Amino acid sequence: MGSSDRYRRGVGIMLLNREGKVFVGARIDNTDEAWQMPQGGMDKGEKPWVTALRELEEETGIPPRLVERIADGSERLKYDLPEELRGKLWGGKWRGQDQDWFLARFMGDDSDVNIATAHPEFREWKWIEPAQLPNLIVPFKRDLYRQLLREFAQHL
Repeated sequence: MGSSDRYRRGVGIMLLNREGKVFVGARIDNTDEAWQMPQGGMDKGEKPWVTALRELEEETGIPPRLVERIADGSERLKYDLPEELRGKLWGGKWRGQDQDWFLARFMGDDSDVNIATAHPEFREWKWIEPAQLPNLIVPFKRDLYRQLLREFAQHL
């Protein structure tokens, strides 16, 4: 298996509310103050945008009808897991993720968000200013989040 095969294909979605704030959730499996935007792995044969909508609904309860696609990232972005997590996550198969990212607008109300899903991933959620993202994310994803802020800057 080559090194590029060691990255799990995934997607992420930067979801903005009407005030231009970004949705972040605190992972249920992490007691640190680490927040992230909705993201997840692609199923075989699945298209990236379809995956992003599926993951968003699985993690937040937000149905696709309440999401408007604004922009697609110009390239896939990678991150590496820290050594201490590589053997624990995804059965040790992947060294990180290779993700397509999307910017979208949430057309619903806060009452449409329900993180108590069938397989909950977040213990709490909030809307934040985009510039706060790199400060709230786990350190190994900070560069990726900074890149996303540059990528989507004209829309933020």
